[in-house]
Amino acid sequence: MLDRMTRPDNAQIRLLRGQTLLAIRRVPERGRPLAHLAAEELGDAHALDAGSPIATLVLRAFDLEQIPVDGERTRDQWARLGITVNELAAPVLCLNLPAGGDAAAAKLTRSAAESGEPFHLTLRVLLRDPPAWEAARRRVYVCENPSILSIASDRLGPTCAPLVCTNGMPAAAQQTLLRQLVSHGASLAYHGDFDWPGIRIGNFLMRVLQATSWRFSAPDYAEACAGSTGLLPDGQRVDAVWDARLGAEMEIRRKSIHEEAIADVLIEDLARI
Repeated sequence: MLDRMTRPDNAQIRLLRGQTLLAIRRVPERGRPLAHLAAEELGDAHALDAGSPIATLVLRAFDLEQIPVDGERTRDQWARLGITVNELAAPVLCLNLPAGGDAAAAKLTRSAAESGEPFHLTLRVLLRDPPAWEAARRRVYVCENPSILSIASDRLGPTCAPLVCTNGMPAAAQQTLLRQLVSHGASLAYHGDFDWPGIRIGNFLMRVLQATSWRFSAPDYAEACAGSTGLLPDGQRVDAVWDARLGAEMEIRRKSIHEEAIADVLIEDLARI
């Protein structure tokens, strides 16, 4: 791979190999900014920028660039190694997550759960001071849209089941939180919009985080279509890895069903804790 990425100059290849090994040996980290890693270890704050040879090699060493996941960005891949890129951007929106320990995020989580209020967790706090999630054998529900989490908070408050919002394709903070919950024994149940982007998000969560469907099957779609007037935008069909019939059913009916349209049904599930 080095030969393909560089000129056939042994000195240049040796330098690139040495810098790559330096970076590899420093990960995984716990919330270290990418630019800081590059500056301190390699002498150039931009040495690990997206598309650079060293960044490509480091990610390849951990099999990250080879994972065929729709919509996953380089920032999300670095987060798997404990490295942050724009660590305060796109925090993850949550409700009533079970947290133990004295970490800052755990204290914030417990305080919000007492009142049943939604709260945000940044990638920075999740990597630097992660809570001891009390998630063993717990089901954590995952929705695509913030409005579902808001409705759940309004109607159920502190009695709502644990709920996390991806806000579209999950970014680094969302992925990090969900991975932490799974590593502590949680099982994820996902519901999203019945449209092609929603199916792509579902495929990501099912494949990478072993989530299960939450009222997100072909029969659920057929039931939701009754009385719906929303049209499914043109686009290439996406087949759901968890239900082979869903993509075909959507292509036939050509209706788009947003989560908010079946909020009442979802809230009923969230009340059963």
